[in-house]
Amino acid sequence: MNVTSTHTTIDKHKRNILFIILSGIFLTNALLAELIGVKIFSAEATAGFPPAQIPLFGEFILDFNLTAGAVIWPVVFITTDVINEYFGKRGVKQISYLTVMLIAYSFIVIYLVTELAPASFWIDVNSMDAAGNTFNIDFAFRKIFRQGLGIIIGSLFAFLIGQLLDVIVFQKLRSITGNKKIWLRATGSTLVSQLVDSFVVLFIAFYVFGNWPITQILAVGIVNYIYKFVVAVVLTPLLYIAHYLIDQYLGKQLAEDMMKEASQNTSLA
Repeated sequence: MNVTSTHTTIDKHKRNILFIILSGIFLTNALLAELIGVKIFSAEATAGFPPAQIPLFGEFILDFNLTAGAVIWPVVFITTDVINEYFGKRGVKQISYLTVMLIAYSFIVIYLVTELAPASFWIDVNSMDAAGNTFNIDFAFRKIFRQGLGIIIGSLFAFLIGQLLDVIVFQKLRSITGNKKIWLRATGSTLVSQLVDSFVVLFIAFYVFGNWPITQILAVGIVNYIYKFVVAVVLTPLLYIAHYLIDQYLGKQLAEDMMKEASQNTSLA
C-alpha cells in the first residue's frame, strides 16, 4: 500500500467517523425532543417571573409557554448546519429522512407498548405518589408516552420541511459568503426554516386535527419562534467551536476539501 492510498483510507475513515458522530447527536436529540415534547412548560415560572400576559390579536393572552422539546431543538439546528457545512445537502437529506423513519418507528412501538395489559403488582406497587395520593400509573404512562396522531403527523411534516428548507437557504447563503461568515449562513438558514417549522407543526396538529383558532396558532407559533430566534443567535459561538474541533480532527486539507465538495453538492437527490 503506497502513501497516497494510505492517506485516502485514513481520510475516508475520518469522514465516516465524523458523519456517524454527527448523525448520532442529531438522531438522539431529534428523537428526545419528540418524546419530551408532550410536556408544556412555563418559561416565566421556570425563570422565577410572573406570566407575561401579553394581549395578542384582540382575544388571546400571550404567555411564554413552550414545549419541552424546544429546549434541545437548538442542538438539532447546530448539528444540521455542521452536517451541511461538511457533507452538503445530500448529507442533511440522508440523516433527515432516516430520522423521520426512526421517529415514526418509535411512535409505533410506543403505541403498541401502551396497549399491553399492565401487571397487577406493577399497578399496586406504583399507585401512590410521594404525598400519598393514589393514581393509575398505567393511565399516566399512556398519557405521557402516547401523543395525538395530529401532533405526530404535524411534527414529522414540520421537521422534514424545516430541514429541507434549512439546507436550501444555507447553501444559497454559502454561495454568496463562500467559507466566510459561518454565522450568517447558519443563523440565517435556521431563522428561515424554523419560521416555517414553528407554524406548520401547530397548524397541522391543532388546526387540521384539533380545534384551535388561527389566532391561537399564530400566538403560540410566535412564542416558539421568538425562543428559537433568540437561541439560534445566542448559540452561534458553539458553531465556531464545533467547526474548530472538527477541523482539528480532519486536518486542514481534508476539512477544506470536504467543505468545497459540500458547497458544490447542490442537488437534493
